[in-house]
Parts: sequence; structure tokens; C-alpha cells
Amino acid sequence: MNRRDTIKSLLLGSVATGLALHGCAPGTKEPSKETSDLPFYGRTLEEKEHDREILNSEFLNEHELSTIAVVCDIILPANDTYGSATDAEVHDFIAFIVKDLPSHQTPLRGGLMWLDNFSKKTYDKEFINCTSEERIAICDQIAYPLEVEPELRQGADFFTRMRNLTLTGYYTTKTGLEDLGYKGNTPNVWDGVPEAVLKEHGLSYEPEWLAKFVNQDNRTEIAKWDDKGNLIT
Repeated sequence: MNRRDTIKSLLLGSVATGLALHGCAPGTKEPSKETSDLPFYGRTLEEKEHDREILNSEFLNEHELSTIAVVCDIILPANDTYGSATDAEVHDFIAFIVKDLPSHQTPLRGGLMWLDNFSKKTYDKEFINCTSEERIAICDQIAYPLEVEPELRQGADFFTRMRNLTLTGYYTTKTGLEDLGYKGNTPNVWDGVPEAVLKEHGLSYEPEWLAKFVNQDNRTEIAKWDDKGNLIT
């Protein structure tokens, strides 16, 4: 099983409950003139003003953002079908969340500092300047919190936080949902009470009733409405 498949299995299991985050990443633009600079996801006026302040503020510097992007793609690299975490702009999501939820700021910034310090001690250079093999070697030492050495605990806590943020960001995008195979709510067909159950209770449907309310010939038809909301078919 490759890394992406392992992550998806974790996400669909018990780990998924630990990935819930408040807030939302920037997305589709709202058509309203007054809020055309803000994402559209059903926000109140007060929330939109809050989001405007968040989007116009800065916390992470360029080096920190670049390092986060590298770590995101280590956690969720591209495969033959779907792009990497940064292809889905997960690093931008994290930059937004860190400003929206200040509780992430100190642990994340401290973790980035730890990562660079550990990289300098190990390879005499900052993490972002390491080779791909060196980066993976570092991450392998902090990616498994139950097995990590005591002196690497801060690094493990940082990597766990990054993993949660990366998965949350990726699997709440259109690309991530497609990768996960999530199809959302889809209509099904009610065929009435099963025949075996009806017989068990000595009941049956009247043919006229079935023809009117359980018409299988119409099972694939999609209802249509006019511009005023009146049902057409």
C-alpha cells in the first residue's frame, strides 16, 4: 500500500475524527459586489468582515511558507491520477487557518524552527535546502508519534499537526473529494415494501396504486423547474 492509500484508509477510519477544524479555506469567489474579494461559503456580514481582516493580515514569512509547502508534499505527494497537496493549494489553506485559529501559531512556528535546527545538526543546512532523500529521512524519524525518540517529541508533535492540517485541507477540496471517491448525496429509488415482507403480513399493493406512485419507468427522470420555481416535470 502506498502513502496516499494509507492516508485515505486512515482518514476513513478513526483518525478522521481528529481532523476536524473550524474555519474554511479561500475558495470560489462570491459574485456580490460588496464582498467580491471574499470567498463564498455562506458567511454572515460579521464573518465576512472577519475573513477580510484575516486575508489582509500576514503571519508566516516566505521561508516558513516554502517549508510548509515542502512538508505538505512529503505527507501527500502526487500520484499518476491526482496532484500533490500543493497542487490543491493546501499550503494556502494552512496559511489561512494559522491566521484564523491563533492556537496553531506558536506550535507551527516552533515546529518549523525545530525542523530547521534538527536539519542543520544532521545535514548542516536548513530543511528546505536538503535533498529529497534527506528530507524523507528526517520526516521518517518524526512521522510515527508512538515510536519517536524522546528528544524528537517536539518534531513529532509538529509533524502530526502538519499531517492533520494537510489532510483536512486536501480532502475538503474538489480534487481531494474525487481522490477519496466521495460522491456526496445521490438520489436512490424506492421500490415500495419488498414483496417478501408484504407476503409475510398477508398484504399486497393494488396495481393502480403501484402504477401511480412506484412507476419504475420514471426512475431515471430528473425533476425540472422554471425560473419562478414551478415544477415543470
